[in-house]
Amino acid sequence: MTTAHPMPPREAPSPAPDELPAPGIRPLRALLQQARPYRLVLLGSLLLALAASGCGLVQPLVARSVLDALADDTAVTGALVLLGVLVVGGAVLTGLQSWWQQRTSEQVVRSIRRDLVFRLIRLKIPELDRRPPGDLVARVTSDSALVQNAATQGLVMITNGLLTVVGAIVLMGTVHLGLLGVTLAVLLGTGALLGLILPRIREAVARAQSSVGAIGAALDRSLGAARTVKANGAESRETARAEAAVEEAYQAGLTGAKYVALVQVLSGVAIQAAFLAVLGVGGALVASGDLDASQLIAFLLYVFYLASPIASLLGGLGMLQQGLGAIVRIEQVRHLPAEDDVDDMDDVDDVDDVDLTERVAPAPPAARSTPAPPVEFDGVHFAYPGRGPALRGISFTVPGATRTALVGLSGAGKTTMFALLQRFYEPRAGAIRIGGQDIARMSRAEVRRRIAYVEQESPVMAGTLGDNLRYAATGAGEEDIAEVLRLTRLDSLIARLPDGLDTEVGNRGVTLSGGERQRLAIARALLRRPEVLLLDEATAQLDASNEQALREAVDQAARRCTVILIAHRLSTVTDAEQIIVLEDGGIRAAGSHGDLVGADTLYRELAASQMLVPAVDDRPPGPEARLAL
Repeated sequence: MTTAHPMPPREAPSPAPDELPAPGIRPLRALLQQARPYRLVLLGSLLLALAASGCGLVQPLVARSVLDALADDTAVTGALVLLGVLVVGGAVLTGLQSWWQQRTSEQVVRSIRRDLVFRLIRLKIPELDRRPPGDLVARVTSDSALVQNAATQGLVMITNGLLTVVGAIVLMGTVHLGLLGVTLAVLLGTGALLGLILPRIREAVARAQSSVGAIGAALDRSLGAARTVKANGAESRETARAEAAVEEAYQAGLTGAKYVALVQVLSGVAIQAAFLAVLGVGGALVASGDLDASQLIAFLLYVFYLASPIASLLGGLGMLQQGLGAIVRIEQVRHLPAEDDVDDMDDVDDVDDVDLTERVAPAPPAARSTPAPPVEFDGVHFAYPGRGPALRGISFTVPGATRTALVGLSGAGKTTMFALLQRFYEPRAGAIRIGGQDIARMSRAEVRRRIAYVEQESPVMAGTLGDNLRYAATGAGEEDIAEVLRLTRLDSLIARLPDGLDTEVGNRGVTLSGGERQRLAIARALLRRPEVLLLDEATAQLDASNEQALREAVDQAARRCTVILIAHRLSTVTDAEQIIVLEDGGIRAAGSHGDLVGADTLYRELAASQMLVPAVDDRPPGPEARLAL
């Protein structure tokens, strides 16, 4: 017996499922496009199904000949053998067709999922910022399975069922046209009702799949911030949010199940009604002598035989409606803008022709003979959608092989500049150059190959320490690895671990401390031997000893690459060759630490709040409370 726990009122599930744009999507055309590469295989599967159906269609005629032979007291051995061959042959062909069809179905869903995975990973950052990851994942998993069934099994079932029904009707006409008319009248009446019901299945499936995506989004929200949820006692609220989406999916599923059940009822009633009508009319004809008993039996066998192809036809139509509902959600993903220049390939449309592992394998680091390039921002303007300007005409140059620090209050535009430099976003005006070359004229793959970026959060991927360290430099040698471990003081940590670099770090690096994750991220960046190194508050979680070590590592890195740092702790950048002070998306001042302390009041306030310079008694309170760590 379980105890019910009081729950807060349910919240509506997060909107998103079908907010994705779907310009000009034609569901049936898109579904057929998925099946097109496998048309020959599907044709073979259809021919096997038709052959099996043909064996079934001939059986009533052979049965009629057996009855006639028994009535005439003639030999029936040949007819019985033929009947047995047809039964066994039909069963064998059905088994072969089923295996072939399932094999093709798995190939189709593999192709769909590879295509979606390839595209989702390459979606532009603004799109990923707006979409719940759980909903996007649902399109790869559950939606693709529905399309798989519709594009293969559903199409074969519809075609096979339709052709078999037509063949049965033709043969029934050769037996008796009057009884055929009675049968068609019943079936057409039922078909009209089914035509009203089947489109409802598509609507219910689309709604249910959207709710499945909302469930994924709710769980991703909760599990991605599990510690925050638990620390704030928000389990009940997050459970209610997810359960609201579960309830929505349940209700949509019930609606779909209701229509599917209604289709099954109508198809069963149609066959039974046709049988009773044929039996009544045929019985009267036999009694009047206008119809032989063997003809009536053969015709009734055909009526019973119709049950299977009609069920196949309706089942296929049901799968088709489900697939049409799911293919719209998949096509929506394909219409989202993606980065098509991150693989250095001329054509990335056909993902089946290229080994994905070869696509993304980074080149091993190599010693650079060219000097570190300068980085230039020239009149750069940028604003996030629906918000005011984030950058207002930013212009400055970072000389090669030097360190430039970006400082300012939270929201001044520092991280936005890093995002633009890596082409996560595109500026609305102005240009950004690396080594004198406009990055807008370079592929994203080339831009990001020249840059290493250490984020403030220092994300760590699930896997081993070694996997994370070599993430962008899979060909790194042991000497290179040992050097970056020493520079970041991770060598002592590795030495203490029984499995060394093979130690698992857990989901999102949960087994590592914040400082260890930060040092690992910096080591990963240094191992790439970049031309430009971006550090976003890279020492925020380090103690004084490790911070000093990392400063020394950055100093060494600056000898061979251009370093740009975002810093709220000014003590880490006082010796930088250049410091840019940002305010409200614009450059307020630039110069060395000594110059700015005397020339810019905001910078002096920041420095004084961190006790780097003496405080001025008559100045207004410092902005330390507004600083974002």
